[in-house]
Amino acid sequence: MDFKTLAEERYTTKIFDASKKIPETQIEELKHILKLSPSSINSQPWLFSFISNEEIKNSLAEASFFNAPKIKNASHLVVFSVMDNLERFEKHVEDNLAEGSINYYKQFIKEQPADTTITWLTHQVYLSLGFFLAACAAMKIDSTPMEGIEPLKYKKVLKLKDHKVLFAVAIGYRDNSDKNQPSINGKSRLAVDKVVESIK
Repeated sequence: MDFKTLAEERYTTKIFDASKKIPETQIEELKHILKLSPSSINSQPWLFSFISNEEIKNSLAEASFFNAPKIKNASHLVVFSVMDNLERFEKHVEDNLAEGSINYYKQFIKEQPADTTITWLTHQVYLSLGFFLAACAAMKIDSTPMEGIEPLKYKKVLKLKDHKVLFAVAIGYRDNSDKNQPSINGKSRLAVDKVVESIK
């Protein structure tokens, strides 16, 4: 299937079929794909937590407002977090990045205010979200990206250190009754000429 068709058919799933689970082979493939996500200077300031444990998943659902039913019925929940301990991030840069990237970090990033750097790192994690949603669509896995969660409660449940929770994605398979499916409700998008311009 071509990518345009995938984009037309992909949608934010509102109702998941709780009886259907994603095969572990596909979960491992998604993990590998996320590892390959692009980021500025190959900074990779992220942590991706795949949760299938029902007790933990339900605890996170309770910290997710109206998104709770989606999380409870989804096969897995993937939590996207950004490294917010800048001392640890600098060590990560020194230990793992190429010389050019290290030099860029020292020249342009290191002397910024901390909140500016955290914002820049956060942008890198959002790049991985688009990559992930496209991968799910290609693998015929349904998904729901969610910012409607309580990050501090997520951090506590997951016992995270040095990372700040940004958002989560419920993944699994749609319930046939989900009326948000494009085949039922259609997609509402602005016309191309309203969002894209050609400068020749």
